[in-house]
Amino acid sequence: MLRLFKPLARCAAAVAALALCAAPAAAQEILRDAETEALLHDLASPLITAAGLDPNNVDIVLVNDPEINSFVAGGQAVYLNSGLINSADNANEVQGVIAHELGHIVGGHAIDDRGAVAAGHISILSLLLAGAAAAAGAGDAAMGVLMAGQQAAMGKFIAYTRGQEESADAAGATFLSKAGISGRGSIEFFHKLLNLENRYGYTRTDDDSFYSDHPLTDDRIAFLQDTYQKDPAWNHKTDPRLDARFQRVKAKLYGYLADPADTLQSFPDYMTGEPARYARAYAFHKQGFLDKAMTECDALLAVEPDDPYYLELKGQILLEAGRPAEAIAPLRRATELTNNQPLIATTFGHALIATDDAAAANDPRRVEGESRPGPHFAEARRVLKAAVARDRENPFAWYVLGEVYALDGDIPRARLASAEQQVMNGNMSAAGRSAEAAEAGLQQGTADWLRAQDIAMQARSALAKGKKHS
Repeated sequence: MLRLFKPLARCAAAVAALALCAAPAAAQEILRDAETEALLHDLASPLITAAGLDPNNVDIVLVNDPEINSFVAGGQAVYLNSGLINSADNANEVQGVIAHELGHIVGGHAIDDRGAVAAGHISILSLLLAGAAAAAGAGDAAMGVLMAGQQAAMGKFIAYTRGQEESADAAGATFLSKAGISGRGSIEFFHKLLNLENRYGYTRTDDDSFYSDHPLTDDRIAFLQDTYQKDPAWNHKTDPRLDARFQRVKAKLYGYLADPADTLQSFPDYMTGEPARYARAYAFHKQGFLDKAMTECDALLAVEPDDPYYLELKGQILLEAGRPAEAIAPLRRATELTNNQPLIATTFGHALIATDDAAAANDPRRVEGESRPGPHFAEARRVLKAAVARDRENPFAWYVLGEVYALDGDIPRARLASAEQQVMNGNMSAAGRSAEAAEAGLQQGTADWLRAQDIAMQARSALAKGKKHS
């Protein structure tokens, strides 16, 4: 089930984006969901292979941002905004976007700062010339030189990034062709961007294209239309099962992120398909209508009783509604069906611990302040340790595992788990304190002791850099 995780910090100068609006926020949240990540992996894998990269080493990351945007920002990761998924009509359109961004990765554009360096040199020169003019008493001339220098710098940088966009377009077309995937989706998506530009007044002319960090959308369409129509893959159809999965995920994202009233308006009761029921289940859950949410979940499971993501949805809703014991069965089954997928397994582990906690709270023999493992403890510990071993970038898993260690009386490892979670949440001060406390209680030389040392040093370094730049 969908969860919001750590903020994503990025710098505007590092972003190579296919977007209507490319201005990035200072920090954005990551959306993580087992079903969505599996779909994006399957959409991207043939393209990643065609690009000469390893699908196991390239991440497709979903960002909680309503803008129609995608970007790369260093490393081998493609970031897709939730707004882009919501605006796409089919899986092939998303594949066109991914292919373009892979072109940026292969081209090294996210770490290539030659355009910025050239712009910087021009800007510095203009400042020097402006200073000389001002010293000679020519104030107006100084301002003119400065403005001209800034304009030249902007032009130099933008011309360079526009070239990167054209290069990524060409590379993306090659990757689609090698993978045997049609470029129709890419063309359709560019037409969609062009319509949005026209609707909201973003239309650009040849005269002002100099100031755009991307080539004109209609120019890109003309280039790609000619390229794709000549390709043998032009008439290839997307696997209908892949498209059906995309429609499910799109509805799921909408139901999770949108206001419930908007979701129920977009997916009214008379729509009985799986995507509509998926979206409504989230809307009713967010409104606190457990019975209605369960009706939608049960309708989905009546069609696909062994669908792990429908089982996960039902278990998560029950868990969050305060009924963890009822959530165990569907979550255990979902975990089994996905071969212990870490995100699903984490929710299952949480349900096990929450069930024990609820039982202990209602036990008349309970001693005030006492905390001890319950009957599900051993299974929860096994499931959660396996989850973090396979996916260390899951702060919620570290949080629940920390609870498990604390229940077991293993306070040093509970503190280490807290440190892991705090690092991913960007709380370096707390991470450093937790790591140092863990290090003091762990056996020297062990893997956990070394990890605690690493986090403590990482935290000190981050804090020192923060003070230096403040």
